[in-house]
Amino acid sequence: MNNALSLVGKVAIVTGSTQGLGTDIARSLLAAGARVMLLGRNRESGSALAAEMGEYCRFCPCNVELDEDIDQCIEETLAAFGRLDILVNNACIYEDQGLASSREQWLHTLNVNLISAAIFTQKAGAQMTAGGTVINIGSTGGKFGASGRALYPASKAGLIQLTKNFAVSLAEQRIRVVCVSPAWTWSPSVAKFAGGDRGLADRVGAHFHPLGRVGSGEEVGNAVCFLCSEAASWITGVDIPVDGGFSILGPDQGIAPRTWFERLGSDQ
Repeated sequence: MNNALSLVGKVAIVTGSTQGLGTDIARSLLAAGARVMLLGRNRESGSALAAEMGEYCRFCPCNVELDEDIDQCIEETLAAFGRLDILVNNACIYEDQGLASSREQWLHTLNVNLISAAIFTQKAGAQMTAGGTVINIGSTGGKFGASGRALYPASKAGLIQLTKNFAVSLAEQRIRVVCVSPAWTWSPSVAKFAGGDRGLADRVGAHFHPLGRVGSGEEVGNAVCFLCSEAASWITGVDIPVDGGFSILGPDQGIAPRTWFERLGSDQ
């Protein structure tokens, strides 16, 4: 392994990491040599997952809406591994009814998806080793409009902006802050839409991703590992799209006007 890409000796906390993308990111960090603290609300599944991942992985139950839980997880990480180098703010919920969403739903979503990341960064940053990295998991959903959605996109847009502000605030401590924004990624939610059929997900995803498929959690995890390594030591305060080209397309899906007229004209 290129030494600049190695995470050996580094310690990471990954929020919302007992399932889906968070688990994939944690696995990637472990494979790159990091020690990892998994965080989630289900004690049984989290403990089982940590045991499966091996001796360099631990689990701490955590409700990211509670400051005392955040404090406890940071303390347990320092007690278990002796340092903290990486924080991945991945925890999120998808309680979204768009324009019809209630005040309570708005406050709950923003508390989990955005405010928890801000508070976790505040608290972890005070304990983090110089040269550390905070990774916020954004989304292409935070960059574009979509009917029927509002809460999740607003929270992710806020997280992208938060990345810029905190990158400046933490620069004096030599802590970098970077956002990673995936597009459609094979995950429990996408698997549910596709009925568990990855081939179907790829065929549908091919319409919106120039690389012709949905992404994998491992691909997002690999990007996170790079950004946490010394190879990315001059990168901070930016959003990195890990999206198969999703964000380079406009509403025309990258197809020339002539082709659209030919297609739609032939349907009449």
